[in-house]
Amino acid sequence: MAGTDRTAETMASGGPAIVLVEPQMAENIGMVARAMANFGLADLRLVTPRDGWPNEKARATASRADHVIDGARVFDTVREAVADLTWLLATTARPRDSVKPVRGPQGASAGLRARIAAGQPAGILFGRERFGLSNEEVGLADEIVTFPVNPAFASLNIAQAVLLMSYEWMQSAGGEGEAEAPRFAAPEMEPAEKGDLHRLLDHTEALLDRLGYFRPPERKVALSEKLRTTLTKANFSRMEVHALHGVLRHVEARLDGKGE
Repeated sequence: MAGTDRTAETMASGGPAIVLVEPQMAENIGMVARAMANFGLADLRLVTPRDGWPNEKARATASRADHVIDGARVFDTVREAVADLTWLLATTARPRDSVKPVRGPQGASAGLRARIAAGQPAGILFGRERFGLSNEEVGLADEIVTFPVNPAFASLNIAQAVLLMSYEWMQSAGGEGEAEAPRFAAPEMEPAEKGDLHRLLDHTEALLDRLGYFRPPERKVALSEKLRTTLTKANFSRMEVHALHGVLRHVEARLDGKGE
């Protein structure tokens, strides 16, 4: 058994973070951990699990995926759970008003592998067992992943959804070689962490609120969601986020009567 555990721990490196939003049952978390270990993933993040953490019921259903259970981290909010990531996918079975790109599991996993291979931390967001992710939570992601299931019965439990994405993650490592690289390319920009991007979005919204942009007041939530979706799609680099903060601070200074 010890050899098996060491092999699992060796395989589980460099993959995407698996983020579970308000999971209701510890047993489901354990089955998620087992699915992750099956395909070499280990970074499990839990947002306010209902039954608390740690929880031995999760360990019991993890079937010796103890390295995943022991390494799981708990966060109070989705924003905190994804703050250090630079690329985020949101899984959902329902069409959304969002204009974010929508991928199948295979295409999404290939994109994840390319970004992680480039040193960019990435993750996958999974919603609650009963009703999935809210529109606001989907709005934090860069792209949407949906599964090609029977439309008459599209319900997957959380462990099944994680299993499908984990499988496609492992499969994405076995593709054919990449096409010949171009002779030159633009320099790689360090992508912004989600925490930096969320602070930029908050800064932008606060300034627009001050300028009276959100009118009428009852439209504020919808307008804010569209704004956040638009800015998230831009996939800003760290340098670009810092530059935009500088622009907003300059506007604030002029509104306060400071500067030329």
